[in-house]
Amino acid sequence: MPVVFVPHGGGPWPFIRNPLGAPDELNELAGYLRSVRSLPKKPPRALLVVSGHWEEPVPTVMTSAHPPMLYDYYGFPPESYTVMWPAPGDPGLALRVQQLLAPLPVKLDESWGFDHGTWSVLTHVYPDADVPVVQLSINETRPAAFHFEVGKRLAPLRDEGVLIVGSGNLVHNLHTYAWGRHMPEPYDWAIRFEEAAREMMMAGEYQALIDYETLGRDAMLSIPTPDHYLPLLYVIAARQQGEAISFPVEGIDGGSISMLTVRVG
Repeated sequence: MPVVFVPHGGGPWPFIRNPLGAPDELNELAGYLRSVRSLPKKPPRALLVVSGHWEEPVPTVMTSAHPPMLYDYYGFPPESYTVMWPAPGDPGLALRVQQLLAPLPVKLDESWGFDHGTWSVLTHVYPDADVPVVQLSINETRPAAFHFEVGKRLAPLRDEGVLIVGSGNLVHNLHTYAWGRHMPEPYDWAIRFEEAAREMMMAGEYQALIDYETLGRDAMLSIPTPDHYLPLLYVIAARQQGEAISFPVEGIDGGSISMLTVRVG
């Protein structure tokens, strides 16, 4: 299986931009991810999603066979609180994740459901909700190197038919986002950081991306908090040496949210 990092924007993004359907960028993303089914390999038997919207003190994996919907936001259009996406969970995959991360303590959680970092994208990618999905939490208080190492340990899932998905945004600054205003040109710092990050990913220079806090002002404006950035590290950590990396969807939304999609493999 490939590994992908997908953007989900701020809040239930697809429903803010267009309540009747997904915006153009997400339609393109959905079509791209659905194409995974037509790869020479088997279609994904399940998805493991690392969302920037589930944080726990220790790595935690959801075990519910029928995960509930989580509307983890406020102040958005009413239709965004009625979305249903009844994809099944996969308790067996949850146990496999726990096994792969040992001896690192991993908590099993039966109560957590699909947060909007997962369902706001996947409702469009898999509208039939016919692929099992498991979420893995993050903890933004742990160093970026910790998350990169967890991603490396999860890489064997690729050979087991599991599509690993990181959900976040390379650039995610809501304080400067153009809420309800005319869409501005992207901020120069957002463009520079996205371009620099792309170059580092293509060159396999991961240490700089792990040590992003040393990359200067552009990085600090692009990543004011690490929650939406950390899922990217799980994706690039699963890349094998010499493996292709591509960027199927590009662009910056609202001036300060990167819609860059990263595909490994």
